[in-house]
Amino acid sequence: MGGRQRPTIKTVAARAGVGRTTVSRVINGSELVSEQARAAVLAAIAELNYVPNSVARGLVTSRTNSVALVIPESASRLGSEPYFAAVIRGVSTALAETRTQLQLVLVRDQSERDQLTESVAERRVDGVLLVSVHEHDPLPGLLEDMGLPTVLAGRRSPAESLSHVHSDNAGGAAAAVRHLLARGRRTITTISGPLDMDVARSRLQGWREALEKAGHEVTDRLVVSADFTEEGGEAAMRSLLGQVPGLDAVFVASDVMAAGALAELRRQKRGVPDDVAVVGFDDSIIARHCSPPLTSVRQPIEEIGSMIAHILLREIGDPEQPRQHVVLPTELVVRESS
Repeated sequence: MGGRQRPTIKTVAARAGVGRTTVSRVINGSELVSEQARAAVLAAIAELNYVPNSVARGLVTSRTNSVALVIPESASRLGSEPYFAAVIRGVSTALAETRTQLQLVLVRDQSERDQLTESVAERRVDGVLLVSVHEHDPLPGLLEDMGLPTVLAGRRSPAESLSHVHSDNAGGAAAAVRHLLARGRRTITTISGPLDMDVARSRLQGWREALEKAGHEVTDRLVVSADFTEEGGEAAMRSLLGQVPGLDAVFVASDVMAAGALAELRRQKRGVPDDVAVVGFDDSIIARHCSPPLTSVRQPIEEIGSMIAHILLREIGDPEQPRQHVVLPTELVVRESS
């Protein structure tokens, strides 16, 4: 008959290299799955564009009982970044209390953005959760113009009009800098995330304001931007050591990048924390398994996922709900790297 068969749980399991029970557990938000297996399953779901069959029930009603979790990143980044897995766990936990199905959608290029737009236009989902928001991404505005309930994990800017939930990024970064100053560090550099993202700009702002408040001069040579990847963190640390050979501390805007920074410091025979103190952001599993264990700013990532899901369900149930802008607190967790 031709045509491409829809992927099944069995297809996803084969792609991920796990059993069907493991796939089912990931889909249903079970905690009885290792982080490695969960990452493999999530990447396979995204690559295959797998959607559970039960969402088809909504075709005969005005509701699909389905929402899309949209991540404009690659499948490899989805699998390697603990932040995404934690958000998905939080969303899954919130939706498990309802009969709402979750579709995971990666938007990596214009073709996939067009597919999502078509899905939204045909109302195949009741709402969208959007993670990893870039300032000039047209998708949030497009969803808003189409009148589809949409909630963001993060925001495009402080003027964000859509409902959103994010951590106190500036406050967390400032706490990291105050900690480094209290440890006697004098030349505190930073590796920021991509500056087209509010999360990166806010963490950079917190770093800058804390140093200025302490009477330190802040110059551009103390800052290198990267892309929230381990490789980006390595390259940024290499650049900082070239620009500021005497640096004695670095605040890194994510644990993944901090792992790369630690690798580069080892390569250049800089002791941590004796020569250079390092602080990351997220307090992910990576922080606990770095060598030395990484001081990091903890943010409540699963709570972000749970909260954006609850807000979206309320907006689907009542489109006249006022938009919600929620900021969650952070906490500095001190370990051996500083």
